[in-house]
Amino acid sequence: MEEQKQKTAPTSGGSSGGGKISLRPLQLSDVDDFMVWATDPEVARFCRWEPYTSRDDGLAYIAGTALPHPYFRAICLDGRPVGCLSVTRNEDRMEACRGELSYALGSGYWGRGIAAEAVRMAVAEVFRERPELERVEAIVYAENKASQRVLEKAGFTREGLLRKYVVIKGRTRDAFMFSRLSTD
Repeated sequence: MEEQKQKTAPTSGGSSGGGKISLRPLQLSDVDDFMVWATDPEVARFCRWEPYTSRDDGLAYIAGTALPHPYFRAICLDGRPVGCLSVTRNEDRMEACRGELSYALGSGYWGRGIAAEAVRMAVAEVFRERPELERVEAIVYAENKASQRVLEKAGFTREGLLRKYVVIKGRTRDAFMFSRLSTD
């Protein structure tokens, strides 16, 4: 993505003093910033992955997962990556109308409106870029109240509780399904 095409927005509050939020593809050169949140147990707590322990593993993830992904973005504050998000592309024709959103943000940036604004920006962008997409959904563990608030602030609708929906880190978890439609 070219620099002039980066989408930006001011932060919406907290004691951050503001800053510009932007989304751009995550690059190999971002590995040190990536490692700040990817090694944090508090960030990984509600993620499917365990905290990273080596820079080489971080580079391998960026090279093997983030770079080839059709929509994987760094969440940047004043140009510096502080988190990431992605929206899946479903190849199955029956599921091509929807994509699943996931995101992670460095714990030092929680509570400042950054995640909600980044989600709003990403959803608007994927709906513009992918005309076949009618729905972006997110699955949030029932105990992750902060992520539920992020999605609600970003205009998502809580659709319902999925009981005993997924096993993560050895534990079966309930999860809420949230969605945002292209017509919302």
